[in-house]
Amino acid sequence: MTAPGYWQQATRELSERDAVIRRIAGKSLGLTLRSRGDAFSTLARSIVGQQISVKAAESVWRKFAAAVPEIRPEVIHAHDGEALRACGLSRSKVLYLQDLARHFIEGRLEVGRWKRMSDDELIAELTQVRGIGRWTAEMFLIFYMTRPDVLPVDDIGLQRAMSLHYNRGKPLTKLKMNSIAKRWLPWRSVATWYMWRSLDPVPVEY
Repeated sequence: MTAPGYWQQATRELSERDAVIRRIAGKSLGLTLRSRGDAFSTLARSIVGQQISVKAAESVWRKFAAAVPEIRPEVIHAHDGEALRACGLSRSKVLYLQDLARHFIEGRLEVGRWKRMSDDELIAELTQVRGIGRWTAEMFLIFYMTRPDVLPVDDIGLQRAMSLHYNRGKPLTKLKMNSIAKRWLPWRSVATWYMWRSLDPVPVEY
């Protein structure tokens, strides 16, 4: 897994503008966002992680990965749904994973075009897949595409961290989150990653 080429510059610029990020970054030396380099498994991990804690998602993913020979579309699509449910997946998530696999098998996701697409264009394409909403697509943009300027305001971890650091622990509206994050442009993915680190020093990787 490789770190994005922009990471050091982004961290330096964010640290100059934001004392909170400067403090968090100072404790995260050597840690960076890293892409696993596989589009299908990244999207599958994001689906598994929907609406559950990071710890629970990792536990389910380990069981899921142990239950199938390979994390490939053809394998997941053909695998017995009840066996997948036994890993701790809900019935709906099994259907989402199989629909994702079908999109890859049938070539309905234009993977070869993704690098040329804007964030919004790619989100629009990914959300055509059953079970992939904006949050899942944004996780994909951050963790697989390593796009530098994604702000996932629906992410519970980001909401918690921003309320803690910028509003004395009180909830923030999404409008206020976007307003605070203006100082992070054009590195909002990096700032988000550091917000996550302030809650859990172990990096999440999809």
